[in-house]
Amino acid sequence: MEVKKSNWRKFLDMFSSTDKVLVTGGLGYVGSHTVVELMQAGYEVLVIDNLSNANIDVLYGIERITGKKPLFENIDCIDFVSMDHFLAKHEDIKCVVNFASYKAVRDSRNFPTKYYRNNLMTIINLMELLPIHKIHGIVLSSSCSVYGQITKTPIDEKTPLRQPLSPFSNTQQISEEILADSIASKEDIQGIVLRYYNAIGAHPSCEIGEYPHGSASNIVPLMTQVAVGEREHIKIFGNDYNTPDGTIIRDYIDVVDLAQAYVKAVERICKKKVKGLETYNIGTGNGYSMLDILTRFEEATGVRVPYEIEERKKGEIEKVWVNPAKAIKNLKWEATTPLEDTLRNAWLWQKKISNKH
Repeated sequence: MEVKKSNWRKFLDMFSSTDKVLVTGGLGYVGSHTVVELMQAGYEVLVIDNLSNANIDVLYGIERITGKKPLFENIDCIDFVSMDHFLAKHEDIKCVVNFASYKAVRDSRNFPTKYYRNNLMTIINLMELLPIHKIHGIVLSSSCSVYGQITKTPIDEKTPLRQPLSPFSNTQQISEEILADSIASKEDIQGIVLRYYNAIGAHPSCEIGEYPHGSASNIVPLMTQVAVGEREHIKIFGNDYNTPDGTIIRDYIDVVDLAQAYVKAVERICKKKVKGLETYNIGTGNGYSMLDILTRFEEATGVRVPYEIEERKKGEIEKVWVNPAKAIKNLKWEATTPLEDTLRNAWLWQKKISNKH
């Protein structure tokens, strides 16, 4: 009789089991929001991060949002032995979501070998370890910067990749090539690449958000720092571009919307709907100029943000945004958060972390 009960319990467990997902770089900005969305979607999430570009407080922010702290280990993904030991301890991982990359364009120009070592060794180690540990799926966090100098917008997945404009962008292109070649050599591994430009905002709970390490370089963190009095003004580089207000136009996406795209990608892999490798552009389908973003931020928060116009930066793309139609069709995903809400969340998050310090 005990045997029958045991078998029946196993039968029930088979249908109630939760797919297990590993998120590398899972305490970083986009990674942590993806961990939250995966947990809230019912996945069992494991997190590894070497904390070189993340804050351990994020782990507790995730716990406050979800009611549960994910299993976390401080591991560097370029350490093959540590990664191998970790994966050996945790069986039945269905999918890996890789955020363990350095991503700052300006920093990559100053320290290119740091980017090549970390970003490329991470994907090489993962693609060697996945088949060893019978992990059949991977989602790679990439960047639309792989398209290089764009001459036509919006960008879709058929847009040719051009010469990268930074070491960071080059590592993303090469990582995608490593992933594609590895998947082509293994029939039982499926992969999805998600490309995006600028993630902005914070979780509506203000429990997690963006921690700029070093000097912030993106417009939204710079604006929020001005809004809380940490800076006097922001700099806008060039107001003589061929755009409606003369400032460059970019694609921005709410970080929670972006995280939900990763959940959809994981779901597609776990349901075995992927054959080989799929690539998706993730964005809103709209472009906003620097002055658009500044004006909408002021309207959303009621806070004035002074700015100064500086000379153009060399090599800047005049205007660029993505066409997300493929993701909408295949991933059943679409960005839904109003820009004003995103900017307001970014400001509330900045006020919270500024008050802590």
